[in-house]
Amino acid sequence: MSDELPRQCKARRGLSVSYKGKTLLSLIDPIVQGERVVKVAPLGAGILYFCPSPLYGYGIEWLLNHISPDSAILCVELNEQLLALSNKAMGDLLKRNPALGLVSGSGDPARLCAWVQNTWGSRRFRRLEILRLSGGWQLYEDRYTNLAEALRRDIAIAWGNAMTLVKMGRRYIRNAIRNLALIPQAPLLRNCTLGASPVLVLGAGPSLDGVLEGLHRCWGAALAESSRPFKIIGVDTCLQPLKDWNIKPDLLVALESQHWNLRDFIGIGSWEIPLAMDLSALPATREVLGGHPWLFATPWTRLRLFQRLASAGLLPETFPPLGSVGLTAVALARRLSTGPIIIGGLDFAFTLDRFHARSTPGHRERLHRQTRFRSILMAEAAFRSGTEAVRSKAGLSQRTDPVLKTYRDLFEQEFAQDPWIQDITGLGLPLGLRSLSLEEALEVLGKGLPSETSRIPKPWYMGAAITAAVDTFICRERDALILLRDILTGNRPQAPENLETLLDDCDYLWAHFPECAGAGGRRPSGTDLSFLNRVRIEIDPLVKLFDLTLQEVRRYPSTGST
Repeated sequence: MSDELPRQCKARRGLSVSYKGKTLLSLIDPIVQGERVVKVAPLGAGILYFCPSPLYGYGIEWLLNHISPDSAILCVELNEQLLALSNKAMGDLLKRNPALGLVSGSGDPARLCAWVQNTWGSRRFRRLEILRLSGGWQLYEDRYTNLAEALRRDIAIAWGNAMTLVKMGRRYIRNAIRNLALIPQAPLLRNCTLGASPVLVLGAGPSLDGVLEGLHRCWGAALAESSRPFKIIGVDTCLQPLKDWNIKPDLLVALESQHWNLRDFIGIGSWEIPLAMDLSALPATREVLGGHPWLFATPWTRLRLFQRLASAGLLPETFPPLGSVGLTAVALARRLSTGPIIIGGLDFAFTLDRFHARSTPGHRERLHRQTRFRSILMAEAAFRSGTEAVRSKAGLSQRTDPVLKTYRDLFEQEFAQDPWIQDITGLGLPLGLRSLSLEEALEVLGKGLPSETSRIPKPWYMGAAITAAVDTFICRERDALILLRDILTGNRPQAPENLETLLDDCDYLWAHFPECAGAGGRRPSGTDLSFLNRVRIEIDPLVKLFDLTLQEVRRYPSTGST
């Protein structure tokens, strides 16, 4: 009989399957075989059990009866014939158990991760366990392994984001409230375009030095002029090296919510450059580079505030919260340009003496502190726990750490499938892109059209109508906080359901609480006194910030054209 179709055969107890010359289940007792696997599987809270090629699903029903309520079993079958067999055998279990899923498909990791989040919610699982209930996984071993690793990465990124939210969520919302004052003079970023010219996106890694040297060697003084045949989008940290080479970028991207990145602008003077700034970035950032930034948003978590901004037509252009200014710069380039995108200086790795390129503030500080007793080498960082030696795209030895590797993995997940994005070979971790030599990259950059080299214009005042809309929005948000404060202090008694509604509407007050950050938007009940006391503490500082922002908005002209 042909092995092109699965062939069922009876075992002593249960059924076995023969396919493509392999017997995928025991011919003696496949039921006991499956139960033996699941009974030694670890049990605990928040486990996603990944089961490649489950076939008849022997053992799954036992596991469903023993896993915790926040765990689930994900069965994946990449073969259509075997999938039909599993659907028929497990149909009743799938209907009765929302904690069990059976997925088919081409093995696309991004789609599988999205399916898990849409089905069971984000940050539900804490770790992944693999259950091999049959030999079917050997038919597509590499693809199943890639799917499992993608799921592990996705879980790790989700919880890393939750930890970031706990630490930084309060600062993000406070910055965002102050930056609402920028909306009347920040037209939509989607109205800005880079055309079809090639775009060079620059990070601040050690490989940036070689890229800038190559650019200067090829174009010289023309790099400072708007007539160059390509666009440059740079991260804020690479501004000083660009200034040293007199290379004026077309757009600079700022994401940092703390004061560290202000060092990047020291000594720039009157060098005015269009700045794209995140809504949650440090408000002082808007005062640099001419004081008129473009505004975009990277919603750091799901908040009703963003929904209300969108409903009012005030939410800036949004991008996924990628965590790294380099990744955000690439996302901006992809949104604004229809031409090829070349990546340089996004290394996600470092050398013993440099985290960043020469002339960046961090590298200059190490040079200034160097003495006979203090080396420029960063042994304490390069060999701390978690760091490891890696090979760069050029085969050279570098160091990296878990955080940088996570960003690199996220880059590959977001951009590796885009054929328009290419990377310059050299230092740095491979990004999953086609790599070009520096000479090849310079050749691509030189093919831009002169008619498409106009610079990005400065943002302009959007008019009295937008100013009035921002004014109204801020007043409503402030009044909601005051009402919630009065209810919590007993000055304005309300029905319990009104309190619950206000707590949901003002979710930015508690989204960063440890028990909420990893709960996918869920919060304690409005009867939890500890939770309510902590919410009460958050209100007054935000009311003051809304008042300051409102004063700033009301300084705009009362009339103007849109």
